[in-house]
Amino acid sequence: MEQSEKNTIISLRDIFVRFDGEVILNHINLDFKDKEFITILGPSGCGKTTTLRIIGGFVEPESGDVLFDGKRINGTPPNKRNVNTVFQKYSLFPHLNVFDNVAFGLKLKKLPKNEIKERVSKMLAVVDLKGYEKRAITKLSGGQQQRVAIARALVCDPEVILLDEPLGALDLKLRKSMQIELKEIQQNSQKTFIYVTHDQEEALTMSDTVIVMNNGVVEQVGSPEDIYNEPVNAFVADFIGEANILNGTMLGDCRVEILGKQLECVDKGFGENTPVDVVIRPEDIEITTPEKGQLAGTVVKSTFKGVHYEMSVMCGKCEILIHSTSSAEIGSQIGMQVIPFNIQIMNKLLPFYNNEIEVTVSSANEDENTFSFEFEDETIEVKNHYFEEGTKLKITLPPDALSLAGDGNGDLTDLYIESVIYKGEHNEIILESDTRKWLMLSDTDEQVATYVPLSFDFDKAKFEVLSDKEG
Repeated sequence: MEQSEKNTIISLRDIFVRFDGEVILNHINLDFKDKEFITILGPSGCGKTTTLRIIGGFVEPESGDVLFDGKRINGTPPNKRNVNTVFQKYSLFPHLNVFDNVAFGLKLKKLPKNEIKERVSKMLAVVDLKGYEKRAITKLSGGQQQRVAIARALVCDPEVILLDEPLGALDLKLRKSMQIELKEIQQNSQKTFIYVTHDQEEALTMSDTVIVMNNGVVEQVGSPEDIYNEPVNAFVADFIGEANILNGTMLGDCRVEILGKQLECVDKGFGENTPVDVVIRPEDIEITTPEKGQLAGTVVKSTFKGVHYEMSVMCGKCEILIHSTSSAEIGSQIGMQVIPFNIQIMNKLLPFYNNEIEVTVSSANEDENTFSFEFEDETIEVKNHYFEEGTKLKITLPPDALSLAGDGNGDLTDLYIESVIYKGEHNEIILESDTRKWLMLSDTDEQVATYVPLSFDFDKAKFEVLSDKEG
């Protein structure tokens, strides 16, 4: 075993958290390695800050265990845990100078003055603030204030530093420079940093390990390279950087069909004629002539981005994004080449969100050719179809049978938009109702983490009779 192999310092086991009836963390399991810079990444409301607060002792899980060095620490108050937290609003004391802010925790511990001075001076050198001891907090820049907050967290010698979006209040230029400084501070201090952000660039720049979360579950854990190059599903691919996510069919091992063309890939084990999601990063597409390309299309947009051109290319009804150091004229026909290694294959969400429900007909009108059923405390009427009262049905609604109710009066109300993923031709939207999740296709952009009404087009539905009478 190599000496550099890291041990697990914190483990979360089957953590479940619910606030006001809403599930925030849904039985998550995580291991945090010692002396690593670990980033918890995800959209707003995904549970990342709650995860951090559970480690810090500010939130207690409804069930599950928090382990520190293998010992259960549930119920241990924050000040008794060997962790310190740096918040977005650094919580510095404006009436104290830099030295006294950093020394505050040591003074509470009533350490000798000489030891306090020695430890504060050493820590200020680590965060590159040597000579700032007497400077007023109000005279410091945002980046300098952040370094004071980190020094104050580090000086008490915790094993773990928790950072809750600490760069969020800084401007873009300072944020980028502080990303590098934070990583250097972590490496110099040899502490475990657990960092929360919704910024993908921060996660990829600073981290040894990235944890991608969504809606209270862990989607993927891996190195920045793994997360970017080998996303496990369409959500991760879409959330981490820009990606072309296309519908495809796995014909067999190492052969996939997209947009009517067969391409070689390196993935195996998906079976034959299996619907899949195909991810191709914009920078992995090489421009060539239409005759030489695996795919061909028309350039509809080209924008110079400084280090590359960003082009939108229409292949039939599908839009493909390309990043290239060379440009092509708008309206021109181009070919596109992708080497097999850069074609990533993923299981589709569709098998897991097949929009099937089992219901019992609660009322029916044969003359009007309608029936109704109760679902999630709503009475849903189905026109142009008739089944006798008491009939048990399985109804399958394809994704294009679902739509958002423009007038606000849908078959179901207050569905939560969990994710929106652009698939070149349309958006695939995952919605959550009281008892299940739904997959919908849409040509319009919708806002994640909002509540919407949902309508069903039962003319596109499949009805299967399970029994003629209830029971």
